[in-house]
Amino acid sequence: MSFSDSDSSSYGGDYKNFRQISRDRLLHEMLRSAKTGDSKSTWKVLIMDKLTVKIMSYSCKMADITDEGVSLVEDIYRRRQPLPSMDAIYFIQPSRENVIMFLSDMSGRSPLYRKAFVFFSSPISKELVTHIKRDSTVLPRIAALKEMNLEYFAIDSQGFTTNNEKALEELFCDDESSQKGVACLNEMAIRVGTVFASLREFPFVRYRAAKSLDATTMTTFRDLIPTKVAAGVYDCITKYKKTIPDFPQSETCELLILDRSIDQIAPVIHEWTYDAMCRDLLSMEGNKYVHEVPSKVGGPPEKKEVLLEDHDPVWLELRHAHIADASERLHEKMTNFVSKNKAAQIHQGSRNSSELSTRDLQKMVQALPQYSEQIDKLSLHVEIAVKLNKFIKEQGLRELGQIEQDLVFGDAGTKEVIKFLTTNEDASRENKLRLLMILAAIYPEKFEGEKGQNLMKLAKLPPEDMSAVTNMRLLGAAPDSKKSSLGSFSLKFDIHKKRAVRKQQNGGEETWQLSRFYPMIEVMADEGTVLQIQRN
Repeated sequence: MSFSDSDSSSYGGDYKNFRQISRDRLLHEMLRSAKTGDSKSTWKVLIMDKLTVKIMSYSCKMADITDEGVSLVEDIYRRRQPLPSMDAIYFIQPSRENVIMFLSDMSGRSPLYRKAFVFFSSPISKELVTHIKRDSTVLPRIAALKEMNLEYFAIDSQGFTTNNEKALEELFCDDESSQKGVACLNEMAIRVGTVFASLREFPFVRYRAAKSLDATTMTTFRDLIPTKVAAGVYDCITKYKKTIPDFPQSETCELLILDRSIDQIAPVIHEWTYDAMCRDLLSMEGNKYVHEVPSKVGGPPEKKEVLLEDHDPVWLELRHAHIADASERLHEKMTNFVSKNKAAQIHQGSRNSSELSTRDLQKMVQALPQYSEQIDKLSLHVEIAVKLNKFIKEQGLRELGQIEQDLVFGDAGTKEVIKFLTTNEDASRENKLRLLMILAAIYPEKFEGEKGQNLMKLAKLPPEDMSAVTNMRLLGAAPDSKKSSLGSFSLKFDIHKKRAVRKQQNGGEETWQLSRFYPMIEVMADEGTVLQIQRN
């Protein structure tokens, strides 16, 4: 997921990455604005719900929030101590439950806080605004009531997610009349719209049209997912033109909306970049990696948490490199570092010598701060690379990865999959399941009737895994289709031409039809819909 390298945006001035823009809006546009006007208290309370606390944590650190005059952060749904001499900043979703909780805090003779600065993460309905106005005791205590239009997770400097974890299930389920699917689409569209509110960009909204919109063919809910998301996003953005100051009045970029049926394989195939390998093979929570370091007091190793994020230059450089390339570059970095750093040379030489001269000690002390920081980062990534290569070897991922690629390129089929399952009975349940899901995406007819049952028996997978494999049909062609397809694009059509396009990864027009996306700006709204934003 990456943003354009454009040097400017509608904000003007110096270039800022996406996370910086989100951070500035939260700190300056929201928290700092509460310092002016009717606010008399120096320190304030920040009250958020479960979603907005995550929005805040992805963009800001606690020190950033404290610097803006916040002394206490509270959960709106927890019982809180009254602080009638302090002002409160509410950053909440515009839901009925949140509004009721806010009114409960600020109404009556004894409100919890002196004044309330209320910021909603997305547009609030007129009905809820009317509900707030009805309480005459609350109105004089509201110092600000504003729509922030910031309801996404800025997961790094160049990407975001809308936190719709069940989107795949809700959008592509068997129940065509599912209200959950409609609600999910609306929520996604609103949250994607808030991205453009932060960027101050007005996009051309382009989307993948339904397979057929003529009167003779029945169009399903799944066929219309990109259309409905596009309509929702455009509706939000046209409102921003009227409500957000300095919002562009004409198109400044392009937004491309596709759904998961365009590329069923990407979520399950093994991706061999350093970033993807870390998330696939290591027990990471988000960007947090836990590893062991030697104890400073000579005891057992201690566990240490590190964040693999943009502030780590090694991670930033290697995250999108192939794991083999990343390992090689790490070795070169470590070798160069030792050859150029005085402290590293002396430390290495001291293993063979029991004494160090005074001058050696002086050079070592002078180099220690830089040495310590750099060696920690390099050592961390060397350790991670060693672990990854160990897992790759233990799980036989080289052979599995080769057959996965051969399947996608049309160089392998059911015969090769059966051979792999027969000769690799010790392969993990997850890896066998992923292989069969890839096969089902390319050759759905191979899982009709007894054929599919026999494959699952050979793989020794339980019935729930069989459901996962057969449900791949919901992402692609109609269940009675005999064609091997990925959505509306066949992998077997002109296979040699497209294979060359993908292997070169040269940004050709048809690359995205086959497998992964390599756009200038790419974001995952969820597991069901892919968005691509490209600046004009």
